Amino acid sequence: MDLIAYWQRRLAAVLRARFGRDDGGASLVEYAFLVGLIAIVCILAIAFFGTSVSHKYSITGSMLS
Repeated sequence: MDLIAYWQRRLAAVLRARFGRDDGGASLVEYAFLVGLIAIVCILAIAFFGTSVSHKYSITGSMLS
């Protein structure tokens, strides 16, 4: 049997399965990073626009009463 053919049939598949790239954990980290970034943006938006929006809602509510 040819050594190269043996390598291609047996060992290459085993090594590919064992040391192949697994991106499952990376996608979880990316999703966690995106959720954290969205939460930070929401908190900053509420802190920045919160008082002015609350004021406008109270003016609108008093006009309706």
